[in-house]
Amino acid sequence: MLPIDAAAHSSRWRRRHPVDKAVLGLGLTVLAISLPPWPGAALVLLTALTVLLGPAGVPGRRLWRAYRVPLGFCVTGAATLLVQVGGGQGFVSLAADGPLRAGELLLRTSAASLGVLLFAFTTPMSDLLPRLVRAGVPAPVVDVALVTYRMSFLLLDSMRRVRDAQAARLGHTTRAATWRSLAGLGATAFVRSFDRATRLHAGLAGRGYDGTLRVLVPEAKVSVRFTAASCALLAALAALTLVLERALP
Repeated sequence: MLPIDAAAHSSRWRRRHPVDKAVLGLGLTVLAISLPPWPGAALVLLTALTVLLGPAGVPGRRLWRAYRVPLGFCVTGAATLLVQVGGGQGFVSLAADGPLRAGELLLRTSAASLGVLLFAFTTPMSDLLPRLVRAGVPAPVVDVALVTYRMSFLLLDSMRRVRDAQAARLGHTTRAATWRSLAGLGATAFVRSFDRATRLHAGLAGRGYDGTLRVLVPEAKVSVRFTAASCALLAALAALTLVLERALP
């Protein structure tokens, strides 16, 4: 199980309905994209961090391990705005307003990523996917997503076991050995993935699979109080951004 999925299953908000958490987490993401970067995205970033580390109870170290990957993409994307190609200063030169645009993009993307992580850290996929059928998503699409989600964990576990076996047999002592081990790992994962898919298909057929995977979904009701508080928080952030935008130079 991935760390972010394990954190979602042990979250304080585990028993809340996904709609409650979607309103807050995805609402923060929409605000980060639509409001001005300063001070709007900055306020969204601070609010998302506060909710994640406070009421949601996400451990700081686990949050950083999950956040550093999208943050790296945010920094990489923002860094490209620091330079310009062509013009009178040469083939590649520093952009005149590059630092400002890069900072704005970094604020937007990093704040939006935290909003998505707020939803991911509190909502297991096993709670979300079965409910998509009630929302109008075709059942076969949800079934494929459920099977892919399950198979991804099996594949990752299989790759970990093969990699540990290779390391125990000194398969990573030199660069050449590492490349050979990597090639063997890829080949083994490819073969095992098809083997597991075949066995899964045979198992479903033996259990009378009729095109729909029926799973138990934890009972949860949409909390009107929680949703209203989330909407009030989002509205307050939007209003505070407009006030500060006029007050700040």
